[in-house]
Amino acid sequence: MPVYQYQGYRSDGGTATGIIDAENVKVARLKLRKEGVYPTDVVEQGQTSGRAPATTRIKSSRIVGRTSVLSANDLSLLTRQFATLLVAGLPLVDALGVLVDQAEKKPIKSLLADIREQIRGGKALSAVLETYDKDFSPIYVHMVRAGEASGALDQILFRLAEFLEKQQALRTKVTNAMLYPVIMLVIGTIILFFLITFVVPKITQVFAQQKQALPWPTVALMSTSQFFSDYWMVLIGLVLAGIYGVRRFIRTERGHMVVDRLTLKLPLIGDVARMVSISRLTSTLSTMLASGVQLLDALDVSKRVMNNRVLEETVESARQNIREGETIADPLKRSGEFPALVTHMIAVGEKSGEMEEMLRRV
Repeated sequence: MPVYQYQGYRSDGGTATGIIDAENVKVARLKLRKEGVYPTDVVEQGQTSGRAPATTRIKSSRIVGRTSVLSANDLSLLTRQFATLLVAGLPLVDALGVLVDQAEKKPIKSLLADIREQIRGGKALSAVLETYDKDFSPIYVHMVRAGEASGALDQILFRLAEFLEKQQALRTKVTNAMLYPVIMLVIGTIILFFLITFVVPKITQVFAQQKQALPWPTVALMSTSQFFSDYWMVLIGLVLAGIYGVRRFIRTERGHMVVDRLTLKLPLIGDVARMVSISRLTSTLSTMLASGVQLLDALDVSKRVMNNRVLEETVESARQNIREGETIADPLKRSGEFPALVTHMIAVGEKSGEMEEMLRRV
């Protein structure tokens, strides 16, 4: 009976190497899976795998510290394809090989090839993805790690793909909803500035020639128009300087917090921003809990998708209270930042043991 040399990783994320007796490579892989080992390379002793050795690295631009290679659409599509290949029974390395062959963009092809080579070298998939922090978020890495630990990586990847697609749809919906009002606001501001600066001064000349007493609102408008007409270049400079200063302030921790707090207090806009942030949180948390990620870890990662420091601090405070034995719903309710309906649904989910389902419905 042939003897095969194998490399892979265990369900706890550790590497595994050794030899195994089997009729053929396929049987060897099946035996290893039953023993809790996920093989990345299986080669008959005395033969070479026909692949480049793991130490030979494909040249590719390192992603850490550089701009992202994968767009949101690329990531969701790759994740779904990856899950489909694993469900079909392809080993991890072979599935990545198919993705490399299918990739049309050179940066993506290089990224996937480098990931494949590192896995062939004995690293766990989650450990490799963690090094590409610009392309794979902490949520993605945590869920892959949970999939490795549970032995259900293919199902976790399907959940991830569905989650990414929903997030993309939400972003598109919010962007489309805000696009029209923003465009109208910009156009209206430009028209108003043009009228006050260039049109109204010509009309005021007509009133001046008639030498008639004018009501105070008209006088105020004429004075404002004259000011804009005389100093419009200075005003534009001040506006640009103000925008620059505000952007610098927002980049600070205190500035970000102030802007986020003001955003939540704005009429209409604040309600929309709050619900979008909470929707992101509950969707992410539901997906992570269903994938087997521990509650405290899931909260720590999920809060980062909210994009609002005030709400993030609220979730972090709730997380600390949970450590002390409280439920999730109580600290969120006390904060006043979460709608009563949301905290009530979370409380029901905790009592019924169906937290993931309740979070998904929020």
